Amino acid sequence: MIPVKTEEEIALLRESCRIVKECLDFVGGHIRAGMTTKEVDDMVYRFITAEGAEPSCLGYCGFPASACVSVNEVVVHGIPGDRVLCEGDIVSVDLCAYKNGFHGDGARTFAIGEVSAEKQKLIRVTKECFFQGIEGLKAGTPLYDIGYKVQRYAEANGFSVIRSYTGHGIGREMHEDPAVPNYGRKGTGPRLPAGAVICVEPMIAAGGWRVQVADDGWTATMLDKKPAAHYENTIVIRENGVEILTL
Repeated sequence: MIPVKTEEEIALLRESCRIVKECLDFVGGHIRAGMTTKEVDDMVYRFITAEGAEPSCLGYCGFPASACVSVNEVVVHGIPGDRVLCEGDIVSVDLCAYKNGFHGDGARTFAIGEVSAEKQKLIRVTKECFFQGIEGLKAGTPLYDIGYKVQRYAEANGFSVIRSYTGHGIGREMHEDPAVPNYGRKGTGPRLPAGAVICVEPMIAAGGWRVQVADDGWTATMLDKKPAAHYENTIVIRENGVEILTL
């Protein structure tokens, strides 16, 4: 059963998602070479708490930071620390904000200075995969149509789709039903109802799709050490389209 939110609940979600969107914009305007990933996390913590919200990631299942900060070959769940960002790196920042009883969630991948043409294309295509995935999406669309379109677009551009991690529903909990994979078969899966709130988050790799998780239990690194990117928004399914809450 896919949960459906009331308009009152969506209004509260909209505020949490505004904070996420503005925090990601702030990080994008300030992240630079020479910073540590911990300094990026500190920015996120200060921004979210200044908005009267809580960083949902901090303490979630033991996660020790306010944001996942994932560099180059780390696709998701990078733990911020003393790693210094260098010219040519790409950095995915995934963060959530909790306010008024609801969570908002979003992610972006940022280029640090001048990056390779491959990395530029990877960032661009990952973002485009999101918009491909939601194109034509509305109430009644089969859930796995999203992943079908994401996968088709990523692979047409020479990239691969991560299988180990998916998007998800969101609301009073940071992760709710349904799981929203970035691959799938067209016309399959439960039909999305109006009022469903989900996070669509393409995670796209320049090489193969297999990952390995570090001993810390979080950091997910591409097995072939090639770069990966991440782009995520929280959306509401409407009768005739979608509303993107984190844009």
